[in-house]
Amino acid sequence: MKRIFLFLATNLAVMLVLSTVISVFGLNRYLTAYGIDYASLMVFSLVVGFTGSIISLLMSKTMAKWSMGLTMIPEPRTANEAWIVQTVQRLANRANIGMPEVGIYEGEPNAFATGRDPEHAAIAVTSAIMQALNRDELAGVLSHELAHIKNRDILISSIAAVMAGAIAHLATM
Repeated sequence: MKRIFLFLATNLAVMLVLSTVISVFGLNRYLTAYGIDYASLMVFSLVVGFTGSIISLLMSKTMAKWSMGLTMIPEPRTANEAWIVQTVQRLANRANIGMPEVGIYEGEPNAFATGRDPEHAAIAVTSAIMQALNRDELAGVLSHELAHIKNRDILISSIAAVMAGAIAHLATM
């Protein structure tokens, strides 16, 4: 329930700020003078913001898998894969969240977490970070990524990104 409230509050707060800025700078009169219905434009921006936030959030894990070329680890094939999966499971249990999917991808040393909520999350690491860090350091990175999942940082960043896009879209109109 708190997530839904924050989602709604964030979107409405952005719309309030936009309305205030438009009114303070007199842009509403400018828009009306050029035949643009200010109220309809605000409703349109609100719909785009809400819809974009929801779509972005629901697709975040799928898009991350596809765009990063993740190889998911349903069953570990190597000792390193087994260690990563076991470490994520241990850390997830400690954080009192469900086990996220675990994946590996090629690239510079990096790791990320994604997913709309802890029940639909994934953590991925690059093969380079697995070689660059010792197990204690890698466990710290995995713990950091799990904290993103537990704190629902993906939800917050998705809303912020889409609302920024909605503001930019409104500005171009």
